[in-house]
Parts: sequence; structure tokens; C-alpha cells
Amino acid sequence: MAKEKKKIWFAAGFLLFLAYFFAAARPVPPETVLSARWLSSLETDYQVTINGDAPGAASPEEAAEILTPFTLGDRYGFVSPEGQFSVNRTKKGYVSLSENFWAEYEREPERIEIRDNRNEEAGSIVNGRGYPLFLDGRIFLVGDEQNSLSETDAAGTILWTYEFAAPLTCIDASAGIILTGSLDGVVEALDSEGKQIYAFEPGGSRYSVILGCAVSRDGARLGIISGIDRQRFLLLEKFGSGAGEYKVIYHEVLEEGFRRPVRISFVDRDRWIVFERTGGIGLCDLASLRGIKIPLEDEIAAIDPRGGDGLLFVVTSPSENRKKLIGIKLPKKIILEAPFKSGGAFLGRSGRRIYIGGGLTLSSFELEKK
Repeated sequence: MAKEKKKIWFAAGFLLFLAYFFAAARPVPPETVLSARWLSSLETDYQVTINGDAPGAASPEEAAEILTPFTLGDRYGFVSPEGQFSVNRTKKGYVSLSENFWAEYEREPERIEIRDNRNEEAGSIVNGRGYPLFLDGRIFLVGDEQNSLSETDAAGTILWTYEFAAPLTCIDASAGIILTGSLDGVVEALDSEGKQIYAFEPGGSRYSVILGCAVSRDGARLGIISGIDRQRFLLLEKFGSGAGEYKVIYHEVLEEGFRRPVRISFVDRDRWIVFERTGGIGLCDLASLRGIKIPLEDEIAAIDPRGGDGLLFVVTSPSENRKKLIGIKLPKKIILEAPFKSGGAFLGRSGRRIYIGGGLTLSSFELEKK
């Protein structure tokens, strides 16, 4: 009886959430509609389906392949396009999570168990003296002093190790390239065998530190957030026939800047690169190399990691327990503003599916052409 009552309160609470969510929302342009699909409770796994079966929804076979990782408050796991959890756990230690793998571990782990997104055992690392990191479908181990990087196979065997002169401050990987930034202001790119193929020191700031880095899907471009006191955004592009030949093709000074890691990623099939900047977000059009600033009033809580269909979503945090979903029609037209109440926030994307999390709830919306 208590469980049924809890489900009823969940359903009622989330219907109110939806009503509140869309009360202040401006509609997405006429050709595109953001339609609610489901709400799922992280606490009970109870689900409310909205608008019936979603047009173009994934088949059961497809849904088994498309699992989106999430972290929200002290919960983490993977959710399918239909709102089913393959993993839904409460954090008890440190967690590393990617589209393919996850691991939970203690501060000085003797053994790290690695599981895949269906919660099946994928391998383990024993006495690795570091912390797992999953990027580009690969398994890495960051040294316990953050000044080394190793790649392992699923059995936990170390394939290679690379030592850095200073602690790592950011890392990304794509197309077989591993891009790193470190506390001493050095950017390095490694190949699939852990060999350095490129090194660069942007300089030009009072404090030389790399606070953000990103690799495009094809490995042809690199994005860097560099320095404190004259913080800068740099876009590099591959040239020539060599494996590690990159040159700066765009550069911008970013006002006051941040003294913490900065979000940066390539989105919308590498048509844009998006990053945090003081007072909003920055964009660079990779076709025209035009820089754009989108002013936003509040601190960034999450940025759409993929973009697509010419749309980008951002969650801002007006206060500790209030969030706002903002939809942007690229390059800079704000087309949706939807506030909601939550201490934490999650924003994910898989194709035309948008996943939004607040409190102990995940919700799914689908971009539809009308």
C-alpha cells in the first residue's frame, strides 16, 4: 500500500513538474517541437509515459544498444530511450562513467571492477595505482598523483604508460588521439600507442595552466582553454601529412575567465565548438571561423554534449535550488527558457532525444518536425 501511494505521489509530482517546466517556456520554432515522452523516478524506477508511444521511438533491439549515461545528485547509471534503467545506483565512493563503461572505487583502490553499460562485468584492474577513466571506448588509468596516463585492456593489463612533467588538468580522446592539458600550461597529443605526436605551450597569460581541451570526432581539430589572467580560447587544425601537425587557426581572449576546469566540446557533428566563458557561453563556427558570445545571466550547470539539428541546450543555475533549461537555435537565438526546481541537474542527448534530470527524476523529450 505504501509503495502504491509513493507511486501516486511520484506521478502527481511529475505532472506538476511538467506543468511548471513548460509554464514559462517559449516554443521551439514552428518547424520543430519539443515533445515530452516519459518521466522516471531514480528512487523507485517508477515511470510515467506521456503522449503514448513516441513517433520514431527505438525498437527494443535498438534501445538495447542506445544507452545514455547519467549522473544526478548522488545517483548514476544508464537509461534507455524508453526510460528503462540498465544501471541505477547510489554513489558510495568515486565514480567514472562513460557511454560504454563504469566503475566505482575508493580513494586508493587495490582492485577496480569495470562493468559495461548493461551492468555486465567487463574486466578489472588490480594494483593499478591510479583511477579509471573511460574515453573513446577505451580504458585509461590516471596515476594517483595525476602525472601519468596508462591504457589498459579489459583484463587490466597495462598496454602503455606516459609520464607528464606536471599534473593533468584536462583530457579528451577521439579518433585514436588523446589530448591532454597540464598544470604547467602544456598541451600534448598522444597517438593510440601512447606516443607523443604533438606538444604546444600557448603561453600569453599570467598563469599558464590548461583548463579545458577537446578533440573533434575526426581528430582534425583541437579546442583549448588556456591560462588565468588573460584566459584564452584557441582552435587548432591539422595540416600537412604528419600525424601530429597542428596550427592555431582561431584565437580569442575571454575577459576575466575562470580558475577551475572549463567545459568545452565540439557539437552538431563538429560544425561548432562550444565552451564556457564569463557571462555566458562561447561558440566558434568551424566553417567561417567566426566567434560568437551568447550572454546568459546565471552560472552554467550543464551543456548539451552533442548538439544537433542546429539546436543547442544549456542548463543554468539561477540559485542553489533553481535551474533553467535554455534552448538555443544556433548561432545565438534563444528560443526556449524553462525554469524548474532542483538542487542538481543533468542534461544528456542521444540523436533527437533530450534527457533532463532534476531532483530524483529523469525526463525525456523528443525533437519532432511539425
